Order: sequence, then C-alpha cells, then structure tokens
Amino acid sequence: MKPQKFAARLNGWADGTASRQPWTEAIAELIRKTLVITELEVRKLRHDPSDIFLRAAQPVLWLLIFGQVFTRIRGIPTGELRYLDFLAAGILAQSVLFVAIFNGGMAIIWERDLGIVHKFLVSPTPRAAMVLGKALATGIRSLSQAVFVYILSFLLGVQLNLNPLAIAGVILVILLGSACFSIFSLIVGCLVKSRERFGGLGQLMSMPLFFASNAIYPISLMPPWLQVLSHLNPLTYQVDALRGVMLANSTTAYGFGWDCAILLFVVTVLTVICARLYPQLGM
Repeated sequence: MKPQKFAARLNGWADGTASRQPWTEAIAELIRKTLVITELEVRKLRHDPSDIFLRAAQPVLWLLIFGQVFTRIRGIPTGELRYLDFLAAGILAQSVLFVAIFNGGMAIIWERDLGIVHKFLVSPTPRAAMVLGKALATGIRSLSQAVFVYILSFLLGVQLNLNPLAIAGVILVILLGSACFSIFSLIVGCLVKSRERFGGLGQLMSMPLFFASNAIYPISLMPPWLQVLSHLNPLTYQVDALRGVMLANSTTAYGFGWDCAILLFVVTVLTVICARLYPQLGM
C-alpha cells in the first residue's frame, strides 16, 4: 500500500468514517477492535478488584433492609410473587445501572485528563469500537453484581430459576442493560468533560431512572404521568426481562424478546450518538 493511501485510510478512521471495504470485513474489524478495547478495560479490574466488593454493599443493604421491611407490607400488588422475589430482580438491575453510570463517564473523563483518550483518538480504531468496547467491559464488571445478588437472594429464600438457559438470559440482559446505561454515561462525559460536574450528574441520572421504573414497585401504582415516563425508561424493560428469567414461576409483562429488542435498539442509537461525540474529548 502506498504511503498516501495508507495515510488517507488513517485519516478516514480518525474522522470516524471507514474506508470503502466490504461490509463483512468492516463488521469483522469492528468486532475485533471492540474485543481489544474490552480486554484493555477488563485488565483494569484485575489491578483493582476492590471496587467489586465495594459495589456489592449496595444490593446487600437494599435486600437485607429495604426488602425485609417492605415484604411485610401487603399493600404492594406483586401478584403471586412475594415482594422480596419481586424486589430481587429490580435490585440486580439497580446494581447494573449504578456500575454502568459511574464507570462510564467518570472513567472516560479520568482517561482524558491522563492523556489516554488522545492516544486512542489518533489510532486507526473506529469510534464505535471504542464505545462498544467500554460498554462491554462495563457489562462484564456488572456480572459480579449478579453473583452477589444471586447468592444473597438464595440465602433469603428467593425462588430463583437456576436453569442454565435462564442464567444465560440473565447474562444477556445484564450485558444489554449495562451497555445501554454505560454509553448514556459516556455521552454525558463527552459533554461535561469535568469530574466535578459529572459527580453531581451521576446521581441526577441514576436516581430518576431507578425510581421511574418498575424496580421496587409495579408501574400500576404510579400516577399517569410517571407511568408514561416509566414506559420510556430502558431500565423498565431490563427489570421486566430479569424478572422473567431470573425468578421461578414468573413471566414478563412485555415479553423477553421485546424487552431485549428495545434494549438493543437503545444501545444502537446511543452508540451512533456517542461515536459522533467521542472526538470532542480530545478538544
């Protein structure tokens, strides 16, 4: 390849536009570089695994304190499910949400301040691969939360579905939900570019998403305006899918396939937006 053509190809990737090549090769390259970014991100977890145990404290508190108290209240209509069973899937989704929000945008701002982002931006790596790699790594990090929630739920007597296919479904939903909120967090990080601003926005993003969902109470208890917001909230569909596959003798309200399709659609849209905004981190 001539130097001029090679330079043009690098410039094309730097601008976020791929050179003309068969779409199969483009997809294969995107997947390969996404996995490379994922591996780099997962290595960070190996160097500091303490974050996993610190994050586990949150679902423990919710299930042991909140769950044990509210399971005595008979006024929450959860159908044939005990409230603690109903809550377990919601707390797992909440744990994934918090890990995704605070390990997405905050991490990218740290990398920007350290100059790591600038090195990636001048490399021939598709912006979408950078975004998806970080999102997938966050999903892998979130799987540790599922282990803690499963263990605690089992000890508390929650009726879990331990079928291998059901566990595979839980993993899929965790990866999709984590990717969704991680990329959303990355978009915010690309816009604010400040750790101090993002710290406040992290709470502002996570708490409304959590409470405007079906994580800790049914949507039917909400006022009409909040029900509308809940149906627009991706966390609602993540919780619904988790309840359908995580719990024994439980079904989804919208259908497992529909829940996953909505999460996948949101991930796709947010990836396109974030890939466009990503170069702003280098400015």
